[in-house]
Amino acid sequence: MYVRITSKRQVTFPAKVLDALGVGPGDQMELEPGPDGYVLRARRIHPERLAPLRNRLRRGRGTFDLDRFREEPHDPALRD
Repeated sequence: MYVRITSKRQVTFPAKVLDALGVGPGDQMELEPGPDGYVLRARRIHPERLAPLRNRLRRGRGTFDLDRFREEPHDPALRD
């Protein structure tokens, strides 16, 4: 399967590829160097996996912002 790279270096993946990876709008993809090139992985954070953070959040400091959390570096153990 081939994809085209635009003049802005953007790539559009076929819907069946994104469906197979289980990603949608707002999700992020991770490219990791591998022995034969790069490996493409979905980078998702499931709310139910955030339970270990429950006691680390400060009470009375507003609500937890999942989108902001996704953009910040986090413990690799929370990743898929």
